[in-house]
Amino acid sequence: MSASRHRRWRVMLRSMARRLPAIARTTGAVLLTLLIVFAAFRVTAPFLISSALVRSGIEDALSKWTGYRAEIEGTPTLDFWPTPRITLNQVTIRQPNAAGKVLGHVDSLSADFSLLYALRGKADFHEFHFLRPVLYLRRDEAGLIDWTNEGLLAKAIERAQDSAGAAPAREDQDATIGAVTVEDGTLVVTDDRSGALYRFEGITADVAWPRISAPMSAVVLGRINGQDIKLDFASPKPLFFFAGKTVEASTSLTSSLVNASFRGTTNISDFSALAGNLKLSIPDLPSFLVWSGERLPGAAALQSISLDANVSTAAASLRFNDLSFQVNDATGSGVMDLSYGATGKPKISGTLAFDQMNLTPFLAAFTMRLAADTAINAILYGNPLQRLDVDVRLSAKKAALGNFQFSGIGASLLVSGGKAKFDIGDSGFEGGELTAHLEVTERDFDAGGKLQISIRDADFGALIERLQLSGPLPLAVGSLDVSLSTSKPIWAASLADLSGKLHFWTGQGTFRQLNISSLRALAAQKAYFRMTDVADTSFDFDSLDLNTTFSNGSADVRTATIAGRTETIKLTGVVPFRANGVALSGTLSATDPVNATDLPQLPFFLAGSWPNPVVSPIASALPKTVAQ
Repeated sequence: MSASRHRRWRVMLRSMARRLPAIARTTGAVLLTLLIVFAAFRVTAPFLISSALVRSGIEDALSKWTGYRAEIEGTPTLDFWPTPRITLNQVTIRQPNAAGKVLGHVDSLSADFSLLYALRGKADFHEFHFLRPVLYLRRDEAGLIDWTNEGLLAKAIERAQDSAGAAPAREDQDATIGAVTVEDGTLVVTDDRSGALYRFEGITADVAWPRISAPMSAVVLGRINGQDIKLDFASPKPLFFFAGKTVEASTSLTSSLVNASFRGTTNISDFSALAGNLKLSIPDLPSFLVWSGERLPGAAALQSISLDANVSTAAASLRFNDLSFQVNDATGSGVMDLSYGATGKPKISGTLAFDQMNLTPFLAAFTMRLAADTAINAILYGNPLQRLDVDVRLSAKKAALGNFQFSGIGASLLVSGGKAKFDIGDSGFEGGELTAHLEVTERDFDAGGKLQISIRDADFGALIERLQLSGPLPLAVGSLDVSLSTSKPIWAASLADLSGKLHFWTGQGTFRQLNISSLRALAAQKAYFRMTDVADTSFDFDSLDLNTTFSNGSADVRTATIAGRTETIKLTGVVPFRANGVALSGTLSATDPVNATDLPQLPFFLAGSWPNPVVSPIASALPKTVAQ
């Protein structure tokens, strides 16, 4: 059986070997014939095809497609290798009427065309290349691009506007487009809604759009304010997109200053129809603000911002669900809503949770002012908080405001009805609790503001040590109530413009750098001496109580009582903190009146620059032997 199979294989191989030369010869002859025909066709094509025919064909194609009249000033050039291609110079597309409104101008336009169609007296073009084109568009009050005139594109868009979404264009309107390449283009858009004129230059683009009814993808490179950007766009229904319908689309913006992407449904005339995934990253916010022409006080504290959210629309609002974001090194999550009231004023609301956060940028929101020379100054003049309502709840495991640290913070930012409020409802602070309220008052935020802070059972000793404050200061667990206000705009107010009151009290503690024994001894010996002369030890006290009012850049110390076990210090006077000085009168006396004989009352003045003022005992109160 094995030998029989081998014989059959040998017979088959010999038969194939006899037929192969004939197949090879036939195939070679066919290929050679085709090559000769192709070469002859290419060589004779310039003599068979009229450049005038191709020129008039592309003029008709442009006019038919846009509904405008195409005018070609230059002489056309035909090339037939490697593909048949026509190049036209100085092409202008304008309205076919007396006014002759210009839609665009192209320095050089080239396109591939079909030899077979050209030989039959027809023109079929594809692979368009536009060199230095200028396109003028208008965005109407409804947010739609004005595709006026009776071109195939305008008719198809009009049909799409009236369509329920099934048929974007009739068969006779479904024009072939193909691939479009733009080099060094300019786009000028007049926005009727805002009255602004936008001009984009240096545009390079590759557009793949086989037919008007087909999906489209585009890659656009451009330069705005000296910054290179790249825009990618793709949609399965671009015609509905241009018609102001809600369609599926994906787009991304890439540059060194900002990166953004969106994938979902969108609408060119109503961005509130967005529904999909949105990603945004600004790695260098200060540089981005410089590039965009905006100013944001406190932006130095914001170095980078990024977010990722699923956006959706509901009841005239845009919601950011599953929001995750990062501000500098702080990360967080939450839900945000952007809505518009009956007056059209936007409102941001939501709940944000941070692992850790910096409160400085939120407080800087109260001093936001756009530069007078910004591009959108006509739309947003003055304080952005005048143009925006905010109702945001904030929480963080850890938070910082300058050198102050907080834990388990719950806060809110509310801007509405001519008022702006920032509240810390609950927070851990130096082992105690803190609540705070900052308010910018009415009259367009220019009438001033007020600040209230309440601290309970916080370790002020640890705070003083960490802040590295110098001079004789109390180290104790205590409580603080502060109420300050100003009648000036809060962004223009200084310490001299503040008024209010402060109440500070503690239990047992230590007043560092204060030796009251040395104080009594030097008071009996000298007419004056420095605080550093009595700073060799500390003064232990049982309680401290301070009441102060503020006005005109100074603190008026109404009462200050530091009660020790055996002696008590009482102070009143003025602290002009703008000059970093003190001017106080005080007494050192026995805590228990029964000890007044052994510890007679010692009155003194305390004046000079902090932290080393001069102590001047009052001579009339000293023992006569000492006063002499």
